Amino acid sequence: MVSDTDVIPDDQWLAVPDIVERTGARLTEVRRWLADRELLGRRRGPHRAVMVPATFLDDDGPLTSLRGTITVLSDNGLTDDEIIEWLHAADETLQGGSAISSLRLGNKSEVRRRAQEQAF
Repeated sequence: MVSDTDVIPDDQWLAVPDIVERTGARLTEVRRWLADRELLGRRRGPHRAVMVPATFLDDDGPLTSLRGTITVLSDNGLTDDEIIEWLHAADETLQGGSAISSLRLGNKSEVRRRAQEQAF
């Protein structure tokens, strides 16, 4: 299991209402992003609210490169928690220092290549 306090600081998690406010999307749209796995989240805090790493979003919604990357990692048998951890784990060989930072910098192909290697 992921110890999200080690991987992502508490202030870098967004609750669903925070995502609505940040992106201007409707609540139903944010819920659809989660259901369609355009975003991943986990239940956190005393009320076990669904929360999403802020790094998964830009101003308009989910990073466009995130959904396919989630699919590749999921197809390789990683759980949602493991996917969140893998995307945020330090990797100095990637531009940006982690897979999610590299995705944000536009390096989708390299990140997905490495995600595919997880199966082997």
